[in-house]
Amino acid sequence: MTGTYQTLTVDLPEAESEAAQELLHELGIMGLEVRDREAPVMPGVRAPAAGEAILVAYFEDAATAGEAREEFASAFPTARLLLAEELQQDWSNAWKAHIKSVQVGRLWVGPPWDVPNAPADRVRLVIEPKMAFGTGDHPTTSLCLGAVDAYMADHPGASVLDVGTGTGVLAIAAKKLGAGRVVGTDNDPVSVELARENAEVNTTPEVEFSGRSLEAVQGPFDLVVANILANTLIELAPLITAHVKDRLLLAGVLAHQKAEVEEAYVRLGLVAEPGAQQGEWVRLDFHRG
Repeated sequence: MTGTYQTLTVDLPEAESEAAQELLHELGIMGLEVRDREAPVMPGVRAPAAGEAILVAYFEDAATAGEAREEFASAFPTARLLLAEELQQDWSNAWKAHIKSVQVGRLWVGPPWDVPNAPADRVRLVIEPKMAFGTGDHPTTSLCLGAVDAYMADHPGASVLDVGTGTGVLAIAAKKLGAGRVVGTDNDPVSVELARENAEVNTTPEVEFSGRSLEAVQGPFDLVVANILANTLIELAPLITAHVKDRLLLAGVLAHQKAEVEEAYVRLGLVAEPGAQQGEWVRLDFHRG
């Protein structure tokens, strides 16, 4: 028999989102979905109104959800709340339908179950998504893959640093396209472990994956790639720039964030190039002046 779980959907001003998330975590949630302007929602999913955020909290039982609703309403009286019961899904298989293979330049990137459909004439990357971001089908990843492919075609043997490597897809792609030394860093231990597993699957075990901070990574590198959120890119600008020998690619940036991120790196002496855009996402390109 299929079980159920409770959801509490909250619409509230974006300025209150962080405090609201903290309270929800204290109220015994199983999980939390955040929808705001920093991350465009999936097709078919309700987006927040301008200046607002939507939080969807998941609870195991109705009693806990009801108590949480009352406490949340008291703390955030202007929030709009909707409590609902939903059927549990077999997420271990259902999420696979949303992971698609992509072909970018010389590359085919896809999950293990789609390998039979990979063209024989492409460089094949098999990426197990699991719990880390970056399977190739997201616009930010595909934007980076195209630029990595183009750079490696012109600079065989180049050294590459992938900051916030996630599943390791960009680092592994660079290696399979002919890079020399390749390093991927991530502050999430789960991502580092998964990236190492993906490197083994793709016969690129020589790619160096670690959770070390950028200060501890010996550089510089011919090509540096960072596909992470805009605020983190700005925060890490001095450390990332210090590792750039020739070219820098930045992604995870929405169109309205481009100018602020670009300014942070130009201020540090890098020269901005045209870059690229896919939907709401942009890739920022720089070279060492």
